Amino acid sequence: MHHFQYKGDELFAEEVAIKDIVDAVGSPVYIYAKATLERHFKAMDDAFAGAPHTICYSVKANSNLAVLKTFINLGGGVDIVSGGELFRALSVGVDPKKVVYSGVGKRDDEIAYALESGILMFNVESEQELDRIDTVAGRIGKKAGIAIRVNPDVDPGTHPYITTGLKKAKFGINIERAREQYRRAQGLANLEILGIDCHIGSQLTKVSPFVDAIKKLKRLLEGVREMGIDMKYLDLGGGLGIRYNDEEPPLPEHYGSSILSETRDLGLHLLFEPGRNLVGNAGILVGKCLYTKKGEEKNFVIVDAGMNDLARPALYGSFHGVKPVLRDQEGVIEGDIVGPICESGDFLVKDREIPNFKQGDLIAFMSAGAYGFTMSSNYNSRPRVAEVMVAGDRFELVREREKVEDLVRGERVPSFL
Repeated sequence: MHHFQYKGDELFAEEVAIKDIVDAVGSPVYIYAKATLERHFKAMDDAFAGAPHTICYSVKANSNLAVLKTFINLGGGVDIVSGGELFRALSVGVDPKKVVYSGVGKRDDEIAYALESGILMFNVESEQELDRIDTVAGRIGKKAGIAIRVNPDVDPGTHPYITTGLKKAKFGINIERAREQYRRAQGLANLEILGIDCHIGSQLTKVSPFVDAIKKLKRLLEGVREMGIDMKYLDLGGGLGIRYNDEEPPLPEHYGSSILSETRDLGLHLLFEPGRNLVGNAGILVGKCLYTKKGEEKNFVIVDAGMNDLARPALYGSFHGVKPVLRDQEGVIEGDIVGPICESGDFLVKDREIPNFKQGDLIAFMSAGAYGFTMSSNYNSRPRVAEVMVAGDRFELVREREKVEDLVRGERVPSFL
């Protein structure tokens, strides 16, 4: 249950009518169900109750402060990929010792900020980064905890754009070279080697790629321990998929039991970096039908939400389920749901059977809690939309809708014009 359900013919978020939210804050709007966020976090946490572990939520999936605070209140940490994400997490009270810093392009100022903040460790993604972290740590008199992100060359069987563990990926250090880099790290005075990290991709619908990666990591771990390095953490990243349409991803308990059976005897604290799995089905995007148009070859429903608000369909051809907020349409049609952006790729639904929407209808795009608002932009000078969180029969605005004045904040016309 994702807490977006019909009561009669009206769609609700928990105990709040979606129409009431739109009446209060306008459209388009992202809406998050707190109960779903909590249920998904607890399911993942409970799946690893048999081992020391920390759930480090992947901030990039949805960085809204209310979402972060929900997970932090449940004892979660965070996986970050920028100084901005660290700032967000610290501002709502994350324990710095539950912060892991991933990403291939960490700047010196971001490294220094993370060190000054006292994070647990950096997941190092390249040989040069290893040296850079050592240099920055030495300059400010800190010891940097690190794990090497190992690229195990495991095919996760997902979309190429979200596959991260193959040899051709930009992420991590190839597993054949990882032992050599651990040896190098031993000789760098400002580093403390804490663990091994691995993340093979996103939206995985099978457990077997995770297990295959762990088997490879165990051989590396054995070799690293022979070098006299005392590992403490095994970071297995995230990537467990969700249901957008007809996918059948494994349940957290199945995922957990498979991982625990492979790692039980390693004596390591497990770290996990779920993102989409926690927030994807906890959020929807609601837009309004502006116009309908019957073209020469297909039908179009034109809405006030576009690819700048929800980029995934344009980027990946991704599927998002569609539900009318009020079920009063007559029949169904086949066609596209498109936005107001001046791009042919501006679609939210393409060549699908959809309700026969009419002007003024509110439309919910489901499973939009992950990589929705965080990937939005101001393209076509469109203010970014509002975000709302629902808890039971209450809702609150957790991000104000941008105003047109916000679009030019920080800009200036030079004196020579």
